[in-house]
Amino acid sequence: MFRPIIVALGDSTTAGTPGFASPLEAAPAGAGDVESQYAYWLAQAHPDWMVLNRGINGERTDHIRARFARDVVDVRADVVVIIAGVNDVYQGLAAASIARELEATYDMARRARIAVVAGTIVPYNTAGRDENARMNAVNDWIRRYADAHADSVVFCDTRAAVAAAGDADRLAESPDGLHPSPDGYRRMAAALEPAVCAALAMTQGLR
Repeated sequence: MFRPIIVALGDSTTAGTPGFASPLEAAPAGAGDVESQYAYWLAQAHPDWMVLNRGINGERTDHIRARFARDVVDVRADVVVIIAGVNDVYQGLAAASIARELEATYDMARRARIAVVAGTIVPYNTAGRDENARMNAVNDWIRRYADAHADSVVFCDTRAAVAAAGDADRLAESPDGLHPSPDGYRRMAAALEPAVCAALAMTQGLR
């Protein structure tokens, strides 16, 4: 029976920080609270999917792009979920430079005929006005890119999934003020699940 491979590619909010260290951080299977990662909740919802957590805490978009071939192409992924950019923002990089790196990564997936779920940068509670402005600018760009490449890219607003009610720039729940709680990761997965299903439906047309 066909079992699609879904690669979760990104930084700490993919790895599962602070509760979980991904398999790339703690080989071979990761370590910590397995519920503190959206990949776990996606796999629980779809046991027929192979969901691979390929998140690394602290990475910028350029680091993530640099390992795309190893972590996505080489495992013959059917769909890649990409959530990245928060560390670029934290380190003061401009929204335009983050968008360029994301575009290069999305384009790598499209050339490899791998459908993309493009998630938005999730909030962190210590972000100031400038950081939030840059995150929101990147997220607006992600939505526009997905709209322009609707044959191979599905947009998912993961920021909204974990945001506090009435305050889109703060996490609804967080153990450290920087990352979602296990329930936040569960809500990320709930938002991502229909997007992954839509991306899987695209794979026939891409291959």
